[in-house]
Amino acid sequence: MTKQKRSGREILNQAKQVLTIEAESILALVDKVGPPFVRAIEMILKSKGRVILTGMGKSGLIARKIAATLNSTGTPALFLHPAEAIHGDLGMVTRDDIVLAISNSGQTNEINTILPILKQMGTGVIGFTGRLDSSMATLCDELIDVGVDREACPMGLAPTASTTAALAMGDALAVALINQHRFSRDDFRRFHPGGSLGERLSVELREIMLTGDRIPIVTLDTTIAQAIREMNVKDLGATLVVGEERTLEGIFTDGDIRRILLSEHPDLGQPIRTVMTPSPKTVDEGQTTLEALGLMELYEITHLAVVDRSHRVVGIVHLHDLLGREEFKINGKHSVS
Repeated sequence: MTKQKRSGREILNQAKQVLTIEAESILALVDKVGPPFVRAIEMILKSKGRVILTGMGKSGLIARKIAATLNSTGTPALFLHPAEAIHGDLGMVTRDDIVLAISNSGQTNEINTILPILKQMGTGVIGFTGRLDSSMATLCDELIDVGVDREACPMGLAPTASTTAALAMGDALAVALINQHRFSRDDFRRFHPGGSLGERLSVELREIMLTGDRIPIVTLDTTIAQAIREMNVKDLGATLVVGEERTLEGIFTDGDIRRILLSEHPDLGQPIRTVMTPSPKTVDEGQTTLEALGLMELYEITHLAVVDRSHRVVGIVHLHDLLGREEFKINGKHSVS
């Protein structure tokens, strides 16, 4: 790659050209908003569940932002990484949810792999795409055209105008839902409490998760008694169970201990693999505390394992860590672990 020095005027002209292209791309969406958009809003309003946003790469980042906007304006939403969905996270979606899939090309393999499964479950699917003749288009109940004539990238490769268009359409969706929900200023303040708790909900999990030696962790052949000792030392109410190369295999909690002790013949010498809960719910370290709280609420759990792309354990979060052990109060009293 060679560097070519450009004058200040050339730099400014390039910047203005990018902004012009992206502005024109958004304006072009105005004529594309029609009956499918109305039907998409009606689908969301009729659903009893959440809006599940999904997308890969840059589209995934746009999906995360739209999910955050929906959450802050009264429409419960979660982000689902399509690659992680293929490896187990699809379990977070129910037939009561509505999935909003974003792919400019409509040919994203990971998305096109999970959509048929979602359709079989009875989950409604809305698509944002620039290709109405794509594979993804055939798998959506409602399709919204977010296509652009060209990217602002001079090579036409980096998603620029296309991601801006998808983000703008997401804002249009959120605002339309605000009006349908009759969401008020007081409601907005309730979802944006400010202060330490409000700031904490926007923090990425990597900033607050427990890591290293602070993670309660045992191997598959560890005995129940040894696992209980690990839980007691780490004082988190659970321990993660890992296999080779620290890959997550299961979780063992205080609730599991109670069930064992209440059984007819409790045997604390059994390997933990025989009593653990396999395939526990997970998050990645780039997700926010708000997204993690949504998962905990959905599945009525208090722990989430934080894993990397290879499903290796990199951390763990507890409900109290998400909300702040020292700051969170229930009925005016400080919560306790």
